[in-house]
Amino acid sequence: MIPMKDGIKKWMQLPRDVVIGNGVIYDIKDVCNDLKLGDNPLIVTGKSTKGIAGDLVCDSMNDGGYNASVAISREASLDEVELIKEKAFALNSSFLLGVGSGKSIDVAKLAATEVDVPFLSVPTAASHDGIVSSRASIHNDDKSTSIEANAPMAVIADTEVIANAPYRLLAAGCADIISNYTAVKDWELAHRLRNEPFSEYASALSLMTAKILIDSADSIKFDIENSVRVVVKALVSSGVAMSIAGSSRPASGSEHMFSHALDTIAPKPALHGEQCGVGTIMMMYLQGGNWEQIRDSLAVIGAPTTAEELGIEDKYILEALLVAHKIRPERHTILGTGLTAKAAENIARITKVIS
Repeated sequence: MIPMKDGIKKWMQLPRDVVIGNGVIYDIKDVCNDLKLGDNPLIVTGKSTKGIAGDLVCDSMNDGGYNASVAISREASLDEVELIKEKAFALNSSFLLGVGSGKSIDVAKLAATEVDVPFLSVPTAASHDGIVSSRASIHNDDKSTSIEANAPMAVIADTEVIANAPYRLLAAGCADIISNYTAVKDWELAHRLRNEPFSEYASALSLMTAKILIDSADSIKFDIENSVRVVVKALVSSGVAMSIAGSSRPASGSEHMFSHALDTIAPKPALHGEQCGVGTIMMMYLQGGNWEQIRDSLAVIGAPTTAEELGIEDKYILEALLVAHKIRPERHTILGTGLTAKAAENIARITKVIS
């Protein structure tokens, strides 16, 4: 807790332990011992990630003297959060572990927050910054909502496990981090126009994290496990920036609003990070920045830069641009009160997002 100049106290939640490396998934029981979390954990995992890492974590915990149980999370919805909460209460779980690529982690994170027990993040892919952030992306009434939650007490990222995930997920994680560029520009704009609170520390950390990935774009593909290490560290840094800011502002702006709009409009949305990456290209153009560098870096990494590569028709891109400002109307961004249809088409065509 840090006292602010105006007398208001601000709480910052940061992971106590961050363990990254080959084989660290076998060290989870040691991390739990270090944190003294109790002996009755509930492991929340997905149907596919259960076989990849969920069962391994459960067996390792039980071999270490814990009484671990497993719950399968099928979707990131409020109903699923309620089911996990019910199971946690029934088992008197002392802490929750989210083992998965995103959905399981978000569900476990929010359920742990509402049950008021610690949460540990064990990602099987590095597809977005939700593995370490204090936000949970949850579907509610066919809409994707970002809900405040407690940050994980620990992050255990096994680079071998993550390296074995489809490369597309890692590229999406890179795109999610690169989108910090436009998020911070939106935040600065809101600070100047609306006097919104702004943190120089959080913004500097967020931008530095994005710059590292831009500078490393050429090497991301060639050594996958080392690339995983770089990306996971970047995701952790981005999550820390959000904790310092006390909001998702350092990593979520107009490009995320565009992505969330696509989630509600497109019949088959792409990955969150992929959509944010494409959104970043267009929003950087609107902001008068170097959108070509963003596009080229994403292309080198192997992330989508066009509607076609996202697998989404042009018309849905344009529709998402027109409604994106309504996703979080209280959050001022470069989109302002909205784009005209002609402006939206110009942006998408000039940046070659649509043909």
